[in-house]
Amino acid sequence: MIHLVNDSLQRDNFMHVTMDEVVSYCKGKEVLAIDTETTGLDYTIDRVILFQIGDEDKQFLIETRSHDIQELKSILENTTTVKVFHNAKFDVNFIRSSFNIQCENVYDTMLTEKVLTCGTGKSVSLLNTLERNLNVQMDKTQQSSFVGHTGDFTNPQLIYAAKDVEYLIALKNKQKENIDLYKLSKTVDLENSAVLAFADIEYNGLDLDIESWLELANNALDVADGCKEDLDDNILNNNKLSKFVPKHIQGDLFADVATLRKVNVKWTSPKQVLDVFQQLIPKLDNVNGKDILKYADRFDIITTYIKYKEQMKIYTSYGEKFMQNLKDDGKVHTSFNQILDTGRVSSSRPNMQQIPADNSFRNCFTAPKGWSYVSADYSSQELNVIAFGSKDPVWIEALNKGEDLHSVCAELVYDEQWYDAADEDCAYYVNNAKQKCNCKEHKKLRTHVKTINFGLAYGMGANKLSDTLGISSDDAKKLINTYFEAFPAIKGFLDRLGTFGTTFGYIKTFPPYNRRRWFTTWFPKMFNSRENSQEFSSIERASKNTPIQGASADMTKKALILMREYIKMNDAPVKLVMTVHDQIDTICKNEYIEEWTKDMKHLMEIAANEIVTNGLLKAEVTVSKCWEK
Repeated sequence: MIHLVNDSLQRDNFMHVTMDEVVSYCKGKEVLAIDTETTGLDYTIDRVILFQIGDEDKQFLIETRSHDIQELKSILENTTTVKVFHNAKFDVNFIRSSFNIQCENVYDTMLTEKVLTCGTGKSVSLLNTLERNLNVQMDKTQQSSFVGHTGDFTNPQLIYAAKDVEYLIALKNKQKENIDLYKLSKTVDLENSAVLAFADIEYNGLDLDIESWLELANNALDVADGCKEDLDDNILNNNKLSKFVPKHIQGDLFADVATLRKVNVKWTSPKQVLDVFQQLIPKLDNVNGKDILKYADRFDIITTYIKYKEQMKIYTSYGEKFMQNLKDDGKVHTSFNQILDTGRVSSSRPNMQQIPADNSFRNCFTAPKGWSYVSADYSSQELNVIAFGSKDPVWIEALNKGEDLHSVCAELVYDEQWYDAADEDCAYYVNNAKQKCNCKEHKKLRTHVKTINFGLAYGMGANKLSDTLGISSDDAKKLINTYFEAFPAIKGFLDRLGTFGTTFGYIKTFPPYNRRRWFTTWFPKMFNSRENSQEFSSIERASKNTPIQGASADMTKKALILMREYIKMNDAPVKLVMTVHDQIDTICKNEYIEEWTKDMKHLMEIAANEIVTNGLLKAEVTVSKCWEK
């Protein structure tokens, strides 16, 4: 039944109640459903105008333009009452920005549905989730009517708002059936706890040194312009490309002829660039990076073009266009997609995972005065996961002794070739320390094996290895075969994962979470036909890399949860501000750095030890005035 807290307009078809009655009903409830209606989608400038709380029996609608919800603060912030949301991150940040209330102990039906349907591609909107689980048809026509709304709410708006909380608890109960069936309670608990940490990161945001950032972007444009001039010169000095040099320079009658381009090629046009390159490489089909990279050593014009594209991408992605991501508070607030098919996380608006790999742009994100960045990341996280899963003795020994794993692997793969390639002062052989060296030939061999080592976590095959290293497919196949001959335990581990996924139609991550990824193209005995070989290979590849990536994601999420709990419990002057894969970034008041550095490392390793239980996976912590990789 709908109960309305609203003094501005009395409505006969709704029961009118006071805030005291709302609090009285909600206090002591084990589970409450919550939703908000807001003036827009940006919690930094928009506000909650209608707050809904209740259960299947009673739904309370509170008009927040005339009523404060501070009386519900103790309920929303306690850790005993479960607060059920659909897309909790959105609502908790709006509740925090509008009322300075930080919700605790939340259950997100949307995230839970993502866990249950991972890999299927099914929509997890409230509309589709209710229909799929409860056979409830939701009318969402009023969904966008609250944006920019002024004046009294209409009856359809109020009914819609009540429906958004009426079914949430029933949905939670229905989801529990599949949670129990597939033994996913730990994964669901992990995600529902982690969502508050991701919400904190989004809410806290990052300070940006705009002047330094734009200077970098403009420098990239200057480099790109230089590359463009070099590309033009390449054409002017190559007789094979003379067709791209017009016989007569046409332009403005009053223009300075020296400033006019003498080449008819638009370097931002892949079609025109392909036409140029086909004069040199007739069989070339496109100018994609991986397709032309193999020719870079033979043609300077291709090397220059690749550099031109890279610099133009930096400028177009991180120039003035990037400033659109700044909110009114002058900060960058990214948005996380908490669960991909592998269990990993992505971010958007902006995508913080695609900030250039060097530290130039990252360093433009700075700590406030009196604060510093304290960041922690796992040392070779995915390699440790592979070593733990495969129980390969060479990998485990190398990681345990602090040896350079890629060099150790290269020695076993290349054998005498590795030995013969050593310089006299090779650091790898000094005192048998097996550390990374600077030998020219060792570097090449190590890079080949390093590519395979990291490629294991992404299901890399011979074709991808061939493209990455610029070698033939046959040589790539031979290298992979030689690699697995040297490391049969790793091959066996990956083969077992691939067989499991192709046999059962799903794959699981490591205990204790056992996250599941379903394969929708799978059905029993489908792989007896050659027609299905592509689907088979896709499922086999995903089955090999999902447990590795998923386990890595699970421990990072656990570390985020532990850190958030630590900050709350100790009222620590620390804020979560970013996470990218195996790295977690915080800002910390300078006087607390020593204590937080020690505790942050400890919390990271507690999370790691839940999954990689041999204790080999360690964390490293760094302190700086800006964001660093």
